[in-house]
Amino acid sequence: MSRLAFVKMHGCGNDYVYVVADRVRPADPGALAIRLSDRRFGIGGDGLIMLCPSDRADVRMEMYNADGSRGEMCGNGIRCVARLQYELSGGRRNPLVVDTDCGPKTIALRVEHGRAVAATVDMGEPILEGREIPVARDGRVIDYPLVVGGREYRITAVSMGNPHCVVFVENDGVFTLDDAEFARLGAQFERDPFFPRRVNTEFILPVARDRIRMRVWERGSGETLACGTGACAALVAAVLTGRADRRATVELRGGPLEIEWRASGAGANHVFMTGAAVEVFRGEIELDDAELTPAARGGR
Repeated sequence: MSRLAFVKMHGCGNDYVYVVADRVRPADPGALAIRLSDRRFGIGGDGLIMLCPSDRADVRMEMYNADGSRGEMCGNGIRCVARLQYELSGGRRNPLVVDTDCGPKTIALRVEHGRAVAATVDMGEPILEGREIPVARDGRVIDYPLVVGGREYRITAVSMGNPHCVVFVENDGVFTLDDAEFARLGAQFERDPFFPRRVNTEFILPVARDRIRMRVWERGSGETLACGTGACAALVAAVLTGRADRRATVELRGGPLEIEWRASGAGANHVFMTGAAVEVFRGEIELDDAELTPAARGGR
């Protein structure tokens, strides 16, 4: 048997099991993600995130959802990756660059008393071309009528490295749905054929020009308390539809995120996300020797 160290962390309640995979790594990360994410028989979380070597960044983030599927990007997860890498490296670099499946991202950490407590992530430019998101339609998809589960919704599609479907609501009804009802709704969107690679769905209630409320269903994980890329997509969609200014607080079930879609100057057209990165606990798990394999050096 072998032991694999892990760190449980969360950003606004979006919690993952983090593993440093610089020397050895799980032979089947998807299968391990399923086992560890179980909230009754495992550690519990929305998935598994590994910190891997990178030949073009400080570290590479490799992410697996709770159902074992590979995720391209996680806004809350990348803040925790940056904090953990900062601590592992002795705080030598700030900001850091984290490589992801959708390219490198720069993260500036807020450090208090020698410990990183929050981070601002340059999430890059939103992708608005339908086929690139992807959705089954050319051009921008803004306030587009889509029938899901027999009901018509007006949706706005955005990619922040992963696909998002933003649905604006007029009242707080979606926030009062019980877990089973919301799961049925979220799964209908996730599996709709309009989204060829499935989709994350954000239900958004604009409260003020600088404040929006959000409940999210994430592909591969179900409902989560927060979604960083989803909060970014929500603000972009709110700006595109005239519902919000370019800087706003997104209120999620797990806490607030500050999102800015910069209009000009340095980082123009980039989306910036600021939020906490919290360590919960550390531990070790026992694995059969065959469940681990040597880690590759370098990477994307």
